[in-house]
Amino acid sequence: MKLTRRHTLMMAFGSAVAAIMPFKAFAAVEDEIQAFTGGAEMGSEGITLIAPEIAENGNTVPIEVNAPGAEAIIVFAAGNPTPAVATFNFGPLAADQFASTRIRLAGTQDVVAIARMSDGSFVQARQEVKVTIGGCGG
Repeated sequence: MKLTRRHTLMMAFGSAVAAIMPFKAFAAVEDEIQAFTGGAEMGSEGITLIAPEIAENGNTVPIEVNAPGAEAIIVFAAGNPTPAVATFNFGPLAADQFASTRIRLAGTQDVVAIARMSDGSFVQARQEVKVTIGGCGG
């Protein structure tokens, strides 16, 4: 294959687009967090996020979120094409503000859980999950 100026420019443009894509996904997460919290400050006490440090299969990653006194909990996967992966709402008669599910992760990324507490405050927990292919390590 002969490398022409046109091919070089096309490869440079493709590389630039590929480099910018993760920033666009991160911006989408920040926009959705802003919409959920209304721009309020977030604490870190009062919510627990349990996710594996290393997931051998990104198709079924188990997570657990516990936030006593929460009205709602939303979970984001920052690197997914659609970052909001789960929303849990709790009524006044809920015995526990605990949820457990399996989510799909597109690759190694942060999982973020944000809880809206009954007093109107917000708390968040964040954990990185490394997704391996075939269990070969991170």
